Amino acid sequence: MKIIIAGAGEVGFHLAKLLSFESQDITLIDIDKECLNYADTHLDIRVVKGDATSIGVLKDARVDNVDLLIAVTASETINITVCVLAKQLGAKRTIARISNTEFIENKEEVGFIKFGIDELISPEALAASEIELLLNQSAFNDSYEFEDGLLTMVGTILSETALFVGKTVREAATVFPELHFMPIAIQRKGTQYTIIPRGDTKFRSGDQVYFVTSKGGVEELYKLIGKVKSQIKKVMILGGSKIGYKTARDLCDHKFRVKLIEKNRDKAFDLADDLPNALIINGDGRNVGLLEEEGIEDMDAYIAVTGNSETNIMSCLVAKSKGVGKTIALVENMDYFQLSHSIGIDTLINKKLLAANTIFRFIRKGEVVAMTKLNTMNAELLEFIVSPTSEVSNNLIKDLDFPRSAIIAGVIRDGKGVIPLGDFYVKAGDRVVVCCLPKSIKKIEQLFL
Repeated sequence: MKIIIAGAGEVGFHLAKLLSFESQDITLIDIDKECLNYADTHLDIRVVKGDATSIGVLKDARVDNVDLLIAVTASETINITVCVLAKQLGAKRTIARISNTEFIENKEEVGFIKFGIDELISPEALAASEIELLLNQSAFNDSYEFEDGLLTMVGTILSETALFVGKTVREAATVFPELHFMPIAIQRKGTQYTIIPRGDTKFRSGDQVYFVTSKGGVEELYKLIGKVKSQIKKVMILGGSKIGYKTARDLCDHKFRVKLIEKNRDKAFDLADDLPNALIINGDGRNVGLLEEEGIEDMDAYIAVTGNSETNIMSCLVAKSKGVGKTIALVENMDYFQLSHSIGIDTLINKKLLAANTIFRFIRKGEVVAMTKLNTMNAELLEFIVSPTSEVSNNLIKDLDFPRSAIIAGVIRDGKGVIPLGDFYVKAGDRVVVCCLPKSIKKIEQLFL
């Protein structure tokens, strides 16, 4: 697949890195020579120095026969312009990164496709949505919804009190006669190796386990993992960034009680005007005395989304030491993901990863309508629409030539989510959620073509 990425910043470089690992034909455009030199020496890609809004530069990048152009510079105006130009010059599909979420909320009314923009993504909006979902699934450290919750993916670390620790997947399924959940990936404590579980795979204390559940299955999981669903209502947010603002606005709309701490005085006053239902505090969130004055001990959740990863991590650790039940930190360094649970933070989120997940579904073969990568794990979760001509159509799951490094996690049919077993009959039009390791992606794509 021929792909042009405009913008070699944090999102663009991360995308180029992930795509180059898959041997995609990548061209990276940026005006910053230093960024391009780093990408050129570290990745197997082509780089073009220049302004991506220049028709000459786009032609030099061979935009006329490109399958996908992704504009992810820091400027949404540039991104929109690049996509419009690229589409006119022959690009088959375009994606623009934007920061103004009004564009996404009104994209049908405005008709961006008519301008030549096929998809809009906002890493900030994705992060805010992820935070709200995590607050609603309080005992889990990762979460993702398919088709507005018909199927839900959740991740958690198993404690010794979990009912199925020491049992195999097959034995755990008998704890609840009506099966509403499927374990899809396991990472053993202290390792970075991802296991796609089978019937004889044993659950161990300390495992990071991902499940897919249908509606109602999440409640069963709370019982099985030995955790109580706590009601989160009082939330403290550190940082009035775009993510902090959107998170506070969305939480206030859903009747959460929000306190937001912003260091910059002018910005704090602007936030107070824009967020009348939130309490805005002008102060340094690194000051433990300030956090105590503002009642951090009474908070149900603490969310740190400043522009500094280390500040976010340290302030979450302070919140944990004060008894806050749920902590979420925004980080830029992907390496921190391996450390989050060992140092005591519930969840780390990363804008680059969220943006990449959204974009990747346009790169996968077959009709992929949703996709996410599992935090800390080398696995992907893909939602395919089954076509009448695909190999999986009109077959029992147990009869499919499915690789052992992949598993069908759930099926959505007629507006209902189903956790399928081997005797489930797959039909055209079904939406099938698959969890797979990188080595099996090409095989899975072929099955759903």
